[in-house]
Amino acid sequence: MGVQGLTGFVEERGVFFTELRVRDTKLVIDGSSLYHHLCFAPDADFRRGGDYGAFTAAVRDFFGVLRACGVAPFVVLDGGRGAEDRKLPTLRGRAAEQLRAAQGLSRGAGGCLAPLLTREAFVQTLGRLGVAFVQCFAEADREIAGLASRWGCPVLSLDSDFFVFDLAGGYCPLSHFQWRSVRAAAAPQGCFVPARCFSAERFCRHFGSLSKALLPLFAVMHGNDFVGLEALEAFFSKVRLPRGCAAGRGGKHLRLQGLLNWLAQFAEPGEAVDNVLKYLKKHQREEVRELLCTSVEDYALSDVNLEDFFQNGSYECEAARKADVPQWVLDALAKGKLAPFVINALILRSTFLRVQVENMQRPSAHSAALPIRQVIYGLLLRVSHTTEDASPCKQTNELPVVCEFDRCQKTLKKTFVRAASLLPDFCDDRFTLDKLMEVPVSCRQMLLLETLGVKMSSLEPIPSHLQLPVAITCYWIRCSEPKVKLNQLKALLLMIVSGELQRIIDDPDPAVLPAEDDSVAYNEFLKWKEKKLQNNDFDLDAAHSFCQWQCCLQMGLYLNQLLGTLLSEPDLSSRLYSGTLVHRLYQELKSAPSVENLFISSPKMAQLYLVLLNTVES
Repeated sequence: MGVQGLTGFVEERGVFFTELRVRDTKLVIDGSSLYHHLCFAPDADFRRGGDYGAFTAAVRDFFGVLRACGVAPFVVLDGGRGAEDRKLPTLRGRAAEQLRAAQGLSRGAGGCLAPLLTREAFVQTLGRLGVAFVQCFAEADREIAGLASRWGCPVLSLDSDFFVFDLAGGYCPLSHFQWRSVRAAAAPQGCFVPARCFSAERFCRHFGSLSKALLPLFAVMHGNDFVGLEALEAFFSKVRLPRGCAAGRGGKHLRLQGLLNWLAQFAEPGEAVDNVLKYLKKHQREEVRELLCTSVEDYALSDVNLEDFFQNGSYECEAARKADVPQWVLDALAKGKLAPFVINALILRSTFLRVQVENMQRPSAHSAALPIRQVIYGLLLRVSHTTEDASPCKQTNELPVVCEFDRCQKTLKKTFVRAASLLPDFCDDRFTLDKLMEVPVSCRQMLLLETLGVKMSSLEPIPSHLQLPVAITCYWIRCSEPKVKLNQLKALLLMIVSGELQRIIDDPDPAVLPAEDDSVAYNEFLKWKEKKLQNNDFDLDAAHSFCQWQCCLQMGLYLNQLLGTLLSEPDLSSRLYSGTLVHRLYQELKSAPSVENLFISSPKMAQLYLVLLNTVES
């Protein structure tokens, strides 16, 4: 959510904030705002698909600072789009903006675009750090506000809707949360994070006698992510707002100020709504009244009790019950073990596929992962068949369809995709979605591996935590169009080996004696990396191919999660993918093939590279 122009108005004046020293407190954090804030670092490379190591290092540093200041963080993440899908027009607009940003970056222009797996890397990092988090059924704002109000602690976010919620502990915008400038104080208080907290009281005083209870109505009338201004244009065209701020010319802030001053004359929202309706034609009034009253409820605190979740792991949500979401799916979603993509496909039969910096003249990079998505849709939306109706022909006719929003050339388009017809074991009416975990593990594993086109016997020489990415790499080689070049494959595998070497050095197994040759190989790699990463060459076709690999990895992860995480999840949070490194390795392999021997000083790593290469090539 977000109120149009409100952040700019509040920031320009600056008088609505109070200074705050954040320490020894609970802090409710808007997870979506935080991971976007941290991934949009000034020195981040957005062209090459993301450097998740730098991002997760920032996440670790952030929560390390909170821990040092005695702050107990509780991260709340958005889930799906919600059963009513009221934000669809806003989300389509944002997807179009992201497409324009990707186009600019592909041509060498500036811009920011969150890498495809940022959310997944963030959730993994929270789990590894032991940070308490929950992923909501739908948009998280009301649940964030409800939890913070229950505890009387601040909310940390970058969402202007929190200027509107009535928060006992206040709202701290991330832009004013100086976590990189922690300060020490005289004992016994200890260190603190300097911050600024929005004061709704100061804001309302600025507009005379404006009641805080009118702020939600203001947000709805001015326009937020759920409500556009079209329904109220008749009102704005006729009303005489204070300070002569009629509609149209004069800018958003003039209308914003005029609307707030106009609302200040009313004691409560009902009276204000009645006066709005006087400016509308009689046949419009009841419809607009219902729209306003319904939309104002978006700022009421949620009845979902997140405190219960953080205390005993129970996530109860009336909206999910009404949508007939199986309890195990809701539990997995809340714990971050299923992605919002899954819940949107299940509830709405509609998904957004996020654009990357790819070759816009080619089909979307997500096309490579289409068969995996179709299997996911088949599992989520499987239609029951009676014995007499179970012929392959009839099954095909009845397969459900999902609407996908994806890039087509340089525009956002929707495509209707038919779900896959599943293996016979999954067509048994005993195994509907709510009983998916009762399907034998061997059957679920067979479905995963057959979808990816690999046999378990070919993965057995691979370390368990690399089996899924290697299986997905085999799939990528088979399904990508145009075909993956050998040097692209080698660059990707060398990058994976570098991550393994880093893991051994950073997190050594206490039961295994460290090998000196690993340290030698790692130091040689660091020297090579420091020297070679200065090169800024950019190959758009290679970028497109690596984008396809990330799309396949994302959907492979989602399918693996939906089937009960049959193969270990790889470490996305730092070691699996580095865009700048894989691009540099690819460039180097074209001009100096000897870079393939980069890890020759470590027999273990050299052997791992050969095993990975032989497995994928075979």
